[in-house]
Amino acid sequence: MNNGYKILITAKVDGCPEVFEAFEGIGTVETLPGDPEIVAERIGEFDACLTALTVPFDQEMVSRAERLKVLGTPSTGTDHLDLGAISDAGITCFDISKEMDLIRSFTATSELAFSLLLNVNRGVIPAAQAALSGDWARERFTGFQLSGKTLGILGLGRLGTISARIAQGFGMRVIANDVLDVSAPGVEMVDFETLLSEADVLTLHLHLRPETKGIIGRDALARMKSNAIIINTSRGALIDEAALLDALTEKRIAGAGLDLIDGEWLDDVSAHPLIRYANKNDNLVITPHIGGNTYESIYDARIFMARKIADHLRNLDE
Repeated sequence: MNNGYKILITAKVDGCPEVFEAFEGIGTVETLPGDPEIVAERIGEFDACLTALTVPFDQEMVSRAERLKVLGTPSTGTDHLDLGAISDAGITCFDISKEMDLIRSFTATSELAFSLLLNVNRGVIPAAQAALSGDWARERFTGFQLSGKTLGILGLGRLGTISARIAQGFGMRVIANDVLDVSAPGVEMVDFETLLSEADVLTLHLHLRPETKGIIGRDALARMKSNAIIINTSRGALIDEAALLDALTEKRIAGAGLDLIDGEWLDDVSAHPLIRYANKNDNLVITPHIGGNTYESIYDARIFMARKIADHLRNLDE
């Protein structure tokens, strides 16, 4: 067996020795920060890479990866990867979007969606801040109960189905729209227009593709209830952010909870228009893409991907 492979890890694997154990006897492992500039300078040295979401493998990065044989991302999303360029370069690419036995156990992102919903709806963050400052402002923070309200799910895949079960636990009516012929217990499938017009809460569970980019734009926002809340734990570019900002500013929807923004990789994320708005307004809550950040999902996905890359390298020698 070739035990001279050079393996790069840019994903955070602190406290996860199983990742390093997966590569024992295969080659040497080096870790680098998930900084695109740092990785670009060194990527040409490596045969394999377990990559972080913060490192886009675009045409330029792929062109530098002269030795790379296999690339693995411990994520379901692949919008940080130029799959065409990777394929053209003859690099095998793995993600976990089709690893159903693994990802069915990952409920974290759907759980966060409801955390965002409750924070927007009940004003949890400003209410807690008020209490800590001695302002017992009980009457100022009034939201609506979820029981009896309608949750609209755009994308009834794995996470959409998990979200449906959580919503049913709150006593919500659940409707959904999907381009595929799918179903889930207790979920009413509706067309896109009905989803927008009837949802008190709209939660997005879609992959970002050319046909879904900006799917929630000005026309879609105009069809929503004025008391509706949008939750996005998928990808920032699914929403036309300028249109969302206008809808929030003009009170044409009640609020939004976002676990991501389009441009979250920029150096000065504080200058992003939605971040600036959220700093001054309580009807927008933003978290820094923590949907999948639980010990179970982080470690299990990284261990799984490390073993998949290791198996691929072993198979190259057969």
